Amino acid sequence: MGASDSNWNFSGVMQELRDLRDQRGWRKYHTLPALARALSVEAAEVNEIFLWQNDQSELSAQKRADLKMELADTLTYLYYMCDQLGVDPNELVHEKLKVNQNRHWSFDQK
Repeated sequence: MGASDSNWNFSGVMQELRDLRDQRGWRKYHTLPALARALSVEAAEVNEIFLWQNDQSELSAQKRADLKMELADTLTYLYYMCDQLGVDPNELVHEKLKVNQNRHWSFDQK
């Protein structure tokens, strides 16, 4: 199953990630605390792409490509964490969406 397959779902992605992890001998490093730290590093790398840029700046083609790869790294660690917890990330997002639909925020600037 490959990325171009429109049916590539969480279980398919997760199996390929597990296979890579196990082939490389990384399983022993994939504890929840270690994965959380790795996630934090990757999230910082997402943020670094925007460092010293005006909020209105358009991203160059290279920066967009870099951002996509950093997002993939971030998602990869999230997927590994979801796998450890035995949850589907799409279900988590859906649950949180339902919570947020009942919340109200005020964005008034005073």
